Amino acid sequence: MDTDALTAGLLRELRATRPYPALSLTMPTHRTAPDNAQDPVRLRNLVAEAVHRLEADPQVSRETAAAIRAELDRAADEVDPRRALDSLVVLATADEHQVWQLPRTAPERVVLSDSYLTRNLVAAKAQARPYWALTVAADHATLWNGTDGGIEVRETGGFPLTAPKEPPNPQREERIGDTPSTFTDEDTRNFFRTVDEKLRALLASDPRPLYVMGLAPALSLLDDVGESVKAAAGRVAKGAPADLPPAEVLRELRPALDEGARQTTAEVERRLDNARSAHTFAGGLDEVWTAVREGRVGLVTVEEHYQTTVRVTDEHLDPVPEGTTPAEDPQIREDIVDELIEAALDGGADVVFVADDSLAEHGRIAAALRF
Repeated sequence: MDTDALTAGLLRELRATRPYPALSLTMPTHRTAPDNAQDPVRLRNLVAEAVHRLEADPQVSRETAAAIRAELDRAADEVDPRRALDSLVVLATADEHQVWQLPRTAPERVVLSDSYLTRNLVAAKAQARPYWALTVAADHATLWNGTDGGIEVRETGGFPLTAPKEPPNPQREERIGDTPSTFTDEDTRNFFRTVDEKLRALLASDPRPLYVMGLAPALSLLDDVGESVKAAAGRVAKGAPADLPPAEVLRELRPALDEGARQTTAEVERRLDNARSAHTFAGGLDEVWTAVREGRVGLVTVEEHYQTTVRVTDEHLDPVPEGTTPAEDPQIREDIVDELIEAALDGGADVVFVADDSLAEHGRIAAALRF
C-alpha cells in the first residue's frame, strides 16, 4: 500500500493493541538499478532475522511463530520491485500482513511488540503533502487523491458520483416556458447537495487541503447548497469532463497548487517569526524533541531529507558516531525524526516539510511553541 491509503481510521486500527507479537519490519529500498538489486537479498535476510527472533522468544509459541512466518513469506512475495520507493514496511501477525512502500527512508529493523510500529508511515504521509481535488460538473463529481508524486482518481466516500438521469418532460417545459437553466434546475441542486454531503463526510474522516475545479456556475452552486468547498485551498474555474485524464487535471490545478504551497510557506515563516519575537521558538533536534514531549509545540518545520541517529540519554538526545546501530545500544534511535513527527502530530501540532538547508542555522528542524 501507499501512504495516501493511511487514513486516520486506518492509523487508529494499526495502533490498536494486538496479541503479542505484532511484528514490524522496516528497511531502506532503492528506486533504480543497480542499487535496487540488493533489496530482495536484504529483505530475505531481514525476514530470516525476524523468524529467528520469533523462534527464540519464549513468549511466542511454535504455532504462532510458524503462522507469522507464513504471513511474512506471503508479504515478501507481494513486494513489487517495480514500485519500490525509499523504504519498505511489512506488518504481520499470525492472522494478517500488510506491505507499505514509502517515499521516505526508514532504518533496517525488526520490532516485536503488542502493536505495529507506525512512525515511518506517519512521517512519510506528512512528507507527501496529500490533498484532495474535486472535479465537478452538472451531472458528475470525481474525487482525486493528490500528493507530491502525482494525482489519481480515488473511489471512496461515495465518489465518483453521477446525477440520476431524468427522462424529458415536455409538459413541465410547457408550464415553465423553456428548459430550465442547468444550474438552477432543482434536480441539479439536489445532486450538488449530495456532493456536498459526501465531501463533508470525507473531509471529516480524512482532512486534507481541498482543491476544486469546475465551471464557475458549478462552483457557485456548491457554495450555495453547502459548506464543504467554502474553505477550499484553491479553485479552478474550468470545465471538468467525466473522462478528464490525470495529467490534464494536474496541469489545470498546477497554478492553484503552486499558490497553495506559496501561502503555506509564507504562513510557516510568519509563525516562526512570531515565535522568535514572543520567545516561543525552539531550534535543533534536542530542543524540539523536548518541547514535543511536553506537549508545547504548535508547529514543527523540518527539512525534507533530514534524518539522523541519536542516543536517548536522560530524556535528551545525543549525537552518535555514524554507523552506530541499536544492536550495539538499545537507547539508539535511527528514526528519531520520524518518531518526533508522529508524536507532534499526535499532540495536535502542524508538521510542515521545507526545502533542504532552509533551516541550516537552526539544526535542520525548528518549532513554534504554544507556550
